[in-house]
Amino acid sequence: MTTESASAPVGFIGLGNMGAPIARRLLEWPGGLTVCDVRPEVIEPFVAAGARAVAEPAQVAEHARIICVTVIDDAQVTEVLTGASGILRTAAPGTVVAVHSTISDRTAEKLAARCAEHQVEFVDAPVSGGAPGATQGRLAVMVGGSAEAVDRIRAPFGCFADLIVHAGPVGAGTRMKLARNLLHFISFTATTEAQRLAEAAGISLTALGKVVRHSDAVTGGPGAIMLRDTTAPIEPDDFWFPVLGHVRDLGEKDLSLALELGDRLDVDLPLAQLAVARLAEGLGVAHPVLDKETS
Repeated sequence: MTTESASAPVGFIGLGNMGAPIARRLLEWPGGLTVCDVRPEVIEPFVAAGARAVAEPAQVAEHARIICVTVIDDAQVTEVLTGASGILRTAAPGTVVAVHSTISDRTAEKLAARCAEHQVEFVDAPVSGGAPGATQGRLAVMVGGSAEAVDRIRAPFGCFADLIVHAGPVGAGTRMKLARNLLHFISFTATTEAQRLAEAAGISLTALGKVVRHSDAVTGGPGAIMLRDTTAPIEPDDFWFPVLGHVRDLGEKDLSLALELGDRLDVDLPLAQLAVARLAEGLGVAHPVLDKETS
């Protein structure tokens, strides 16, 4: 980290549900904070806390050398960067633009090319942890961009994140976020399936929720099996084979019991059916295929 990056002025565009708590953490940044949003009422608390407020993204770039963007979608991100009043109209060479919005990885790559024409560094930097994580300074940030750009943003990002992962080149941060959220929302769907089973069985859903949150906090939840650097099948003499083989055996047993309960209670469990069919292969410890005897 250079002396310049340790004190570079920071700008923040988009003070919504995620942007506002992130930006509040940056009020403590020694280089100063410039904020921009179309709604005057959300800007006022930042001005009262010592931030500079401007009306347009181009004005943010006049004051900041690291600019965070947290708006709604690809179209808004593109407008903030390349519009008539966008960042690229005034950004000085060497400025780093970090987009926290979850956008298409292709959009990120296209915008990085536009930024490069102005000697501006673009990084896609989606976050995980939600507003509570931002408020606590405990977000995870997945960054796609050059090593130099990532080095420059580490210090200010440390105000709101306690995990900063350099995922790879531009677009890689977004691809990592999409994989992470794939797990997130599939697990939510599985949760609704588990709730239907529990409700049919006369189990308290709120009590079940307490058990899930408690045990996931101890075990790590789905992330507990993300221990290898490949999804390839595991050889029998590999260290991980008995470990994940044990996970497979327990999972298949418990999923089968849940499916049997669902049958008795007339509760359809399609995700559980997929899980029991695909768990072993997904873990890399598929059951051996036995050759059929020929007569």
